[in-house]
Amino acid sequence: MDEHFDNIFNIDCKLRLPVLVLEDDPVIQERMYKILVGFGYKDEDLNFTQTIKGAEEIYEKKHTELVLVDLGLPDGNGIDFISYMRERKNDNKTPIMVVSAWNSVDTILKALSAGASGYVLKERDDFELIFAIRSLLRGGVIIDPFVASQILKSMHHIDDDVKPSCSQHKMESNLSGRELEILILVAAGNSSREISETLSISKFTVDCHIKNIYHKLSVNSRTKAINAAKKIGLID
Repeated sequence: MDEHFDNIFNIDCKLRLPVLVLEDDPVIQERMYKILVGFGYKDEDLNFTQTIKGAEEIYEKKHTELVLVDLGLPDGNGIDFISYMRERKNDNKTPIMVVSAWNSVDTILKALSAGASGYVLKERDDFELIFAIRSLLRGGVIIDPFVASQILKSMHHIDDDVKPSCSQHKMESNLSGRELEILILVAAGNSSREISETLSISKFTVDCHIKNIYHKLSVNSRTKAINAAKKIGLID
């Protein structure tokens, strides 16, 4: 791993271990291995498997604190394993990040609805994957910028098809594209710092946008902003 990546590996928190990586592509497995080792993980901390069945067997036998999962697998869809953890095993605490080449809005929303803590595209370079894992280790919820933009486009399409009431239309039209993007990331559980890093803007700028969102939605907290946005159909 290049030396200029060294600083980003500093997470200022305890590593979550062991890690379960559900990925069937040997090249991607090797890539994820090198990144995780860069964070300080040792071989005994890492459990790799190519199938959902293998992942379930590992999960049953070994305590797991972090999961990285692909979606297109030999024996099914990685979303099935996310559902297995969240619903069948009632595990709502272990962070699960999807690392996939699939970028359709329907697939993304299904993964997030099933309980994924984040969604990152495989096409991202090592720096971006390192940053995503670092944010996840810090307790953040990671949404790939392209993924967020796809969700926004989907919402805009829905807005075109569904005629809102006058009051709703006024409230929706008052939110800028950037404010809506930030609102989605807020709803996903990201802190202002994490949003600033994801969008490559300053934390001050993020906080200014959030204050504007509060004003436009007539609320005074993140929770109230999320609830207000859900009521008028801005977010699910």
